[in-house]
Amino acid sequence: MTIRVAGIGTALPEKIVTNDELAQSIDTNDQWIRDRSGIGQRHVGGVTSELATEAGIQAIKNAGLTPDDIGLLIVCTTTPDQQLPATSAVVQRDIGLSCGAFDINAVCAGFIYSYVVAYGQMLMPGGPERVLVIGSESLSRIVDWSDRGTAILFGDGAGAAVMERHEQGEMLAYDLGSNGELQDILYADHGGHIKMEGREVFKRAVRAVSGSVEIALEKAGMTADDIDVVIPHQANIRIIEAVSQRTGLSMEKTHNVIEFTGNTSSATIPLTLAEAERNGALQPGQIVLMTGFGAGMAWGTAVVRW
Repeated sequence: MTIRVAGIGTALPEKIVTNDELAQSIDTNDQWIRDRSGIGQRHVGGVTSELATEAGIQAIKNAGLTPDDIGLLIVCTTTPDQQLPATSAVVQRDIGLSCGAFDINAVCAGFIYSYVVAYGQMLMPGGPERVLVIGSESLSRIVDWSDRGTAILFGDGAGAAVMERHEQGEMLAYDLGSNGELQDILYADHGGHIKMEGREVFKRAVRAVSGSVEIALEKAGMTADDIDVVIPHQANIRIIEAVSQRTGLSMEKTHNVIEFTGNTSSATIPLTLAEAERNGALQPGQIVLMTGFGAGMAWGTAVVRW
């Protein structure tokens, strides 16, 4: 018995801020933003727990389940509603779950970390039959909208996945890593805004993700040619392209939503999974590679047989 993703759900705030709208308040334009990031718009105005709840309910419904079927809730977020309690407690209440719940903060690598943790929990003796994993962010609350270097990048949103024990699906390998010496190139203090050294983050991210992908592929006994579907963290299309060039992962097999969502941190991978599913790309037996990186600097890659 292995583990599969049984249902995926998403949530995006109704309000959309386009590049042209940003250009009315900061020195930028649509072409400049698209050339450097691949982003055309971002959704803003969400509350982390509310977005998580909406995405979670949808994932449970799409799995053909009810809240009573969920044995554990993991919410990955870097923008919790409150310093305490954990945002997962609020989401648990609002979905109507009766199970354990906790938060994980690995920033943009959060969904990969949560996926690996959930997988391990389910394989333990007496572990849950099903785990609901949600990545949810309201990054617009911590963005300095006068800072051209960060205001163009981030947005709000949530994505959720129901993982369940099943004969279909299997994690073939994973790699998790972190380098706390790079804490100061991307951070936000309590009550403050996101601060980022863009060029340094770009360089370090390409290096970290490429290395993580290569380690995970080696552990799985595979090469880039064996991967059918690539689901990367949606931070910057140029980073995704650079990683593709370094690792040999095919851009034709790589799915992206960054043009329409911007960087939603821990929500980007499940949002992209949902897009790949809508496009018919996630078929049983296919080999899917998910990879992400974030502040910390933290990174993670998972190779999964769908």
